[in-house]
Amino acid sequence: MHNPENHDAATDPLDGWSLPAWCYDDADFYRAECERVFAPSWQVVCHENDIAKPGQWQTLNFIGESVIVVRGQDQKIRAFTNICRHRGSRLVDGNEGCNARLTCPYHAWTYDLAGNLVGVPYREDYPGLDTDKHNLHPVELENWHGFLFIRLKGGGPSVAHMMAPYEDQITPYHFEDLHALGRVTLRPRTVNWKNIADNYSDGLHIPVAHPGLTRLFGRSYGIEANTYVDRMWGDLQDTPSAALSERLYQHFLPDVDHLPAAQKRRWLYFKFWPNVAFDIYPDQVDFMQFLPISPTQTLIREISYALPDDRREMRAARYLNWRINRQVNAEDTALVTRVQEGMASHSFSMGPLGQSEVCLRQFCKTMRRIIPQARCPERPAPGWSHKGNPK
Repeated sequence: MHNPENHDAATDPLDGWSLPAWCYDDADFYRAECERVFAPSWQVVCHENDIAKPGQWQTLNFIGESVIVVRGQDQKIRAFTNICRHRGSRLVDGNEGCNARLTCPYHAWTYDLAGNLVGVPYREDYPGLDTDKHNLHPVELENWHGFLFIRLKGGGPSVAHMMAPYEDQITPYHFEDLHALGRVTLRPRTVNWKNIADNYSDGLHIPVAHPGLTRLFGRSYGIEANTYVDRMWGDLQDTPSAALSERLYQHFLPDVDHLPAAQKRRWLYFKFWPNVAFDIYPDQVDFMQFLPISPTQTLIREISYALPDDRREMRAARYLNWRINRQVNAEDTALVTRVQEGMASHSFSMGPLGQSEVCLRQFCKTMRRIIPQARCPERPAPGWSHKGNPK
């Protein structure tokens, strides 16, 4: 049995092993993740073009917090907790909207788009109230190539720093000019968020469980792990697929002038630590988040973006892309459900990771560093998450 308090990082005996199964349904581990993994991590909210006009806003709800990102009258974009400073009521409801001011529906305290408290009904009822101390609570915001990220706790690297090794691969896609295709889709799943993250950074299951992707990309898949980012890629094959939607996608996908030759038929995937993923195609860009709801519940949040292009063949390619991905998502849902159910068995704790499973190895190593209890093959006694990290 491995002792989490006695290990040498240079010769860690757990390198090459998965996290123990109990980490995927444990309430204490979930609480530790919310505090140590998710609160300090960057989470994407939307694209700046989604809130192009003053007063437009979008929200993100996760780990018990609600954050609103809003464009001000000065065109500046800011982020705040979606909480009135009077009694803690939520300010706005829903995923998006547009308001000249933000007025609490409980007592009508009102804030301007810069977060300043500008209206207090029955002001005389609050003698000595310093309104400057009751402005909306700001949240750290980063605009990365047009995508707006927030984090609740600072101190770590910026999104730009995380993605710096891949900047030359991102630049040709003109992320800043993207516009949404449709609205955000929310897909609840009765699995732990790590099972979804594991699945989307696992290249070995593709030739086994995704026949459509194998027909489209053959064995051109590549995979690598950086400190903060996983990357996968594949090149669309010329051999026509036996499946109609795939064959038509191969046929209709048009030339995209601004992309280098090597990227005109390439699929790219980046997963930012710990739970934000971008699928980048010649025809569109998708993002996904795996937001934890409980130890065994996750909300997949996703939307597609694209550059303006009215060509008939581009419209067809984007529709076919959606059809293909719908099938892949169904296959992945079945896979992660099987794993979540299997982890409930007393016969399973940790599994070996192959040398080529570089993303999973990096993920497990990082989780064990942040939450050392993940080194324990057996579930610790309840309550440990309230005691902090072991010395």
